[in-house]
Amino acid sequence: MSPEKAHYFAMGLLSIAIRIPGMHFLLKRYFNSSTETEAIDVCGLKFPNCVGLAAGFDKDARWLRELSVLGFGHVEIGTLTPLPQDGNPQPRLFRLPSDNGLINRMGFNNGGVHDAVERLKNKPEGLIVGGNIGKNKVTPNAKAVDDYLICFEALHPYVDYFTVNVSSPNTPGLRELQDKEPLTSLLSSVVEANKTKKVQRPIFLKIAPDMENDQLDDIVDIVKSVGVDGVIATNTTISRDGLSTQSLVVDDMGAGGLSGSPVRKRSTEVVRYLSEQSGGAFPIIGVGGIDGTEAAREKLEAGASLVQVYSCMVYKGPALASKIIKGLNGKSLL
Repeated sequence: MSPEKAHYFAMGLLSIAIRIPGMHFLLKRYFNSSTETEAIDVCGLKFPNCVGLAAGFDKDARWLRELSVLGFGHVEIGTLTPLPQDGNPQPRLFRLPSDNGLINRMGFNNGGVHDAVERLKNKPEGLIVGGNIGKNKVTPNAKAVDDYLICFEALHPYVDYFTVNVSSPNTPGLRELQDKEPLTSLLSSVVEANKTKKVQRPIFLKIAPDMENDQLDDIVDIVKSVGVDGVIATNTTISRDGLSTQSLVVDDMGAGGLSGSPVRKRSTEVVRYLSEQSGGAFPIIGVGGIDGTEAAREKLEAGASLVQVYSCMVYKGPALASKIIKGLNGKSLL
């Protein structure tokens, strides 16, 4: 079964399972091991634990009830765009089993922000949900701010925090928005829109692992000067260095962002660099290659306040978050 079909098939099975009387309660009790003392305060939000689900897994907020039983401290939906879009042609998601990695070129496939809002109106009580927002492929960068603000306004009443995604390699030209001038303009607009709200939501910036240190220095300056609340480090990489999968096989998969274990080292380096250069001035959510307790602890010790998983769930299964949390608390090892 193709990775994309397998994804929907597995979530379909979980959807059926939790509809069986008593099964929702039993699964939630099995996977959720967090206690009140383990709660973490980040940007004024009280996360029940430090392990969240990264954006991309539940793009359209279809499975929040299902995901709420798996032990995550938060779930990030999206990336969402103003208008629905199909994304790139299939196949667009590929497994690299020998590397515990994935290559994807999904292209922000989603049903549009307003479609997701209807589902968010019924989100599970107590679940912290982040909204990852982007621009439509057909929107030129000169008008990208408009797309981000449309998503921000639509989602604001229903999500707990926002992630501004300018780091996906699968939308042509998107990463150009990471340059200092356009990024400052974009983030300033979102921050100013947030200030007009009676309840202000934390705003995170998601960056690529492929940035050089001078670019990361710019990120620190921008986050501080504009008033962004934190950074998510990192998105997928365009690098193919260090893979054990045969190069011909990788080349045949084509373009896309590489995630999972191959990006672990670099993402941790970015987390550490941002933390040290900023003096811990803002919280960082560490993402990339978190396949167990050791990898999660590595990110936390590098300066992350929270971590997120996604790709490694393909290889480690739905209990990954629960096992990491138990391991961090000395209850078990993964």
